[in-house]
Amino acid sequence: MLKPDLEVVQIGRSESFKAWEHGYPFHTVRWHFHPEYEIHHVVETSGRYFVGDFIGSFEPGNLVLTGPNLPHNWVSDVPDDAQIPLRNRVLQFTEEFVAKATALFPEMAPCARIMEASRRGVLFTPKTAAEVGPLLAELIPARGVRRLELFLAIIDRLCSAEGARPLSSADYLPDPSGFMSEGINAALAFINANLTEPFGEADLAAIAGLSPSAFSRSFRRHTGMALVKYVNRLRINLACQLLMGDEARSITDICFSSGFNNISNFNRQFLAQKGMTPSEFRRLLIGNISALAAQ
Repeated sequence: MLKPDLEVVQIGRSESFKAWEHGYPFHTVRWHFHPEYEIHHVVETSGRYFVGDFIGSFEPGNLVLTGPNLPHNWVSDVPDDAQIPLRNRVLQFTEEFVAKATALFPEMAPCARIMEASRRGVLFTPKTAAEVGPLLAELIPARGVRRLELFLAIIDRLCSAEGARPLSSADYLPDPSGFMSEGINAALAFINANLTEPFGEADLAAIAGLSPSAFSRSFRRHTGMALVKYVNRLRINLACQLLMGDEARSITDICFSSGFNNISNFNRQFLAQKGMTPSEFRRLLIGNISALAAQ
């Protein structure tokens, strides 16, 4: 089978996990892997799915938990020009988060069994899928403590589920060091370590050992977006953290501290991603804090 692509999962600094949904076609519909656990629930379409060395058929209600670095893909059996508004819902979280949550809440210890089993991929019964599906649907738009409550409810259903079965063979061992040996991952690491410093596509292509055009194609395949969009998204997320951390710090200072060198571009990118300006973001944040303090 082809070497899987690394999918870069972006879990915000103000989030414990990522919950989202998408239609079809979509850029992550490919043979790929990532270091995060993933709960994958099919809402619509049927077809073939691949988890490690397992190949099977899926239909609406298919619910699978994949472990860290286990390659996977769901390929819907639909016409080439078909547009499916909502194909599946996804919940992704890290090993570190599971370890910290278990350390804080000993009641989560029994979940270690299903997390270990997920390294081969775990298929749940239609009964479990029927219980988890509505929770995932509610989780995606949820905020605050309710979001955590729904996450724990989902994990509880999976940990206590009967009839779950492994997918990949027992001797299948994913080799992330082999998957991640491509230079593109060195470039991704460089971006994370030097987010606020100036760099360009030519610099990253050299780090990856690729020509600029080959780097551009490979980067888009790995991340699902162009380099500029990817970097701007990370920098705006950093700016949000800075805005939440010090209300006395000027917007201009936060602009440059986030890696932008132009206040107009910073404001434009912030508005495009967050639907408001940095000043409005801060004003709403301060108003929310004040309202909570008055309660």
